[in-house]
Amino acid sequence: MASKAASDAAGPAAGPAAGPAGVPPAGKYLSSGVAGAAKILVVGPLGVGKTTLIGTVSEIKPLFTEAVMTQAGARVDTGGDRAKTTTTVALDFGRMTIDGELVLYLFGTPGQQRFLPAWRDLAKGSLGALALVDTRDLTASFDALGNLEDLGLPFAVAVNVFPGSPQHREDELRAALDLLPDTPLVACDARDPRSSVQALIALVRHLIHAATESS
Repeated sequence: MASKAASDAAGPAAGPAAGPAGVPPAGKYLSSGVAGAAKILVVGPLGVGKTTLIGTVSEIKPLFTEAVMTQAGARVDTGGDRAKTTTTVALDFGRMTIDGELVLYLFGTPGQQRFLPAWRDLAKGSLGALALVDTRDLTASFDALGNLEDLGLPFAVAVNVFPGSPQHREDELRAALDLLPDTPLVACDARDPRSSVQALIALVRHLIHAATESS
């Protein structure tokens, strides 16, 4: 993580040829300049926008394992958008390159706590996580944040902005989510590439800082 690629990731975006915040145009293969890679989890409750965010930033065709929500599942999978008809049942996967040198392999986890065994398997080898939250129901994010703390996985929190989302001061959100002072807390729109990339860059900066502090 403390490589030149990681350091560059925390700096300004690449030149005009790059996409939002340094993300290159879509391509199947990694560029020859790639110097490092990191496995990153994207976590959060049902319907918080994990699949949307990965699809927004991925430079390759993302892998989604969406299944239609059944009536049986609806009795236990509460929360999220009531109009939502599908849910991730295994993982979402995408790839994003920052500044042409650092590749993030993004693994989206199922939002339901009943998928925790699969969740923990996906966490193996991860350097950190981006946790999405929805201010319309902050309590729905408690399980995901608790899981990250149990795993000892560094994370940043991104408040995904939905139409009509309640607005809160940062100190109020930190208190409600019981976040440590150094845990990054940012706002993002999972549908917007630049906003979503900036949330991931905030996580990368946090991981670099944590690695530097522990070295």
